[in-house]
Amino acid sequence: MNKVHFVGAGPGDKELITLKGYKLLSDADVVIYAGSLVNPALLEYCKEGCEIHNSAHMDLQEIIDVMEKGIREDKSVVRLQTGDFSIYGSIREQVEDLNKLGIDYDCTPGVSSFLGAASALGVEYTVPEISQSVVITRMEGRTPVPSKESIESFAQHQTSMVIFLSVQEIEKVVERLIEGGYPETTPIAVVYKATWPEEKSVRGTLLDIAEKVKENNITKTALIMVGEFLGENYNNSKLYDKDFKHEYRF
Repeated sequence: MNKVHFVGAGPGDKELITLKGYKLLSDADVVIYAGSLVNPALLEYCKEGCEIHNSAHMDLQEIIDVMEKGIREDKSVVRLQTGDFSIYGSIREQVEDLNKLGIDYDCTPGVSSFLGAASALGVEYTVPEISQSVVITRMEGRTPVPSKESIESFAQHQTSMVIFLSVQEIEKVVERLIEGGYPETTPIAVVYKATWPEEKSVRGTLLDIAEKVKENNITKTALIMVGEFLGENYNNSKLYDKDFKHEYRF
């Protein structure tokens, strides 16, 4: 029996799908894609006659029904999601239902939008002696967040932070970041639709970023990046220091 293939696309650019993901997608008989987030240009890789479903218009049971029907008919089924299906990807509930039906599956990761956003700005989240940790989180909305994982609690560490699904309330995000401990002068960036043709980046500090985001009419599909990794200060790594010895360089 065939299995359901969960495939992570890139964050936007259709060429950022992995080679393995591309092969699975191009061979698929049935594709269920996350139409609210996945670049529809990826569907150009599908073969002629491929059955395509947009999950933006489907509920969970409808998605599972399409998967089950395809597998029972011995077809190759691909669930095409963003590069972030391991982050706010909602695959757990799909996997649990497939397990109940005795349907096997595998997962092919893609390129996360938080990586695409860093590439858009030419930055790295971990800068020696500035930050060596990255917090990926979101602010509560229609989906709650555990109180111990509040923006304020993470902000106490003043490490690099990437905030998903929250740009529509940028003022509240800024308020909580400052309340948690980030100085008002902390650099912050908002990247809209990283790697898409319409990508837009806005940089500032906690003092002025909300105004800049509003001026650019960014209300969704954007990541908030905050921390001193975005600042002017940096230190070289030890990796390429001529005086630093390791197993590959004596």
